[in-house]
Amino acid sequence: VQLQASGGGSVQAGGSLRLSCAPSRRPFNIRTMGWYRQTPGKERELVASVTPGGATKYADSVKGRFTISRDNAKNTIDLQMNSLKAEDTAVYYCHAEIILTMWDGRANYWGQGTQVTVSS
Repeated sequence: VQLQASGGGSVQAGGSLRLSCAPSRRPFNIRTMGWYRQTPGKERELVASVTPGGATKYADSVKGRFTISRDNAKNTIDLQMNSLKAEDTAVYYCHAEIILTMWDGRANYWGQGTQVTVSS
């Protein structure tokens, strides 16, 4: 299974973008899903995550501006990013903890990364 991300792009500061992520096929189970981001020379950091029950976690830097949502029926997540700042510029990666079959354990899966560029 692969995670397919879409929705990156370029926007001016103060603008909005929406990222979406979906698995290429339906696995046995998906646990926590989320978005991470990375800039050159820095470690990948959590932006936002959501559990199957809807519990969310956000990086302090995006609280109040970003909203993560999840559709459990489709196993998809979206990240609505508002009031974007130049410091939000990064490659954004979709992440999911996936159990492929009923005989498998939980494993980490990553999407291919999508560039978000915010110009000031």
